[in-house]
Amino acid sequence: SKFYGPVGYIKQKEISPGVWDDVVEERLYRGDILQESRRWQGSEYKNDNLTISNKLSIIADTFTINNSSNIRYVKWNGVRWKVDNIEIQRPRLILTLGEVYNG
Repeated sequence: SKFYGPVGYIKQKEISPGVWDDVVEERLYRGDILQESRRWQGSEYKNDNLTISNKLSIIADTFTINNSSNIRYVKWNGVRWKVDNIEIQRPRLILTLGEVYNG
């Protein structure tokens, strides 16, 4: 199946002299869903955590390649999912998703 949605980049920005903060920038990408799987991960809390192992292949531009280390999440099905792994296969990036992103 196909994917179209935002990818979130986190960059450090100096908001006042000596004070830095995270700035989020989202960019829209399209690509393919290579793998779609879900699992419940046990935790010490009452409810288990949902973890997905989806792999998305997005078409990468120069910005994406140069800033791949700043990718933190992908918004998929209305939820922001943490990017656990990034594989560069020019002209694409393969993004592996994990837990819900709480940044």
